[in-house]
Amino acid sequence: MHDITSCLWFDTEAEDAARFYTSIFPNSRITSVTHYGEAGPREAGMVMVAAFELDGRPFTALNGGPQFTFSEAISFQVMCDDQEQIDHFWDALTEGGEEGPCGWLKDRFGVSWQIVPRRLIELVTAGDPETAKRVTASMMEMRKIVIAELEEAAAAAV
Repeated sequence: MHDITSCLWFDTEAEDAARFYTSIFPNSRITSVTHYGEAGPREAGMVMVAAFELDGRPFTALNGGPQFTFSEAISFQVMCDDQEQIDHFWDALTEGGEEGPCGWLKDRFGVSWQIVPRRLIELVTAGDPETAKRVTASMMEMRKIVIAELEEAAAAAV
């Protein structure tokens, strides 16, 4: 099995982002920070790479320069067991960022995240197309997903 590590390209915020993310997710830590040397291509001493783990999963944050920016074409899904987890991740990651529809958000660095309750997946895959339709319609009206509202939609009479 090969290791797969997500690499996030920043202009100059790699270490700040690594510190931010590791402060939000449990079982997370920065594992190493390396700096550019005299050979460049960035200023000597500037952070080049901040390696970190989010809940044990490896990530790399690279200060590569302003050439590339993040888009919603790539996002990280955070599966949540309850509303408390949803609220925690949503509130922390939207601080300085922006809310999007259907549980999507962009953090202060422009990285896209999906904060998803496991219950949403259960309700839309349980096999009842009408329940799935109501739950999906309810979710489409939300920004941060609220499990109680999904449950209400699931229980609603046709």
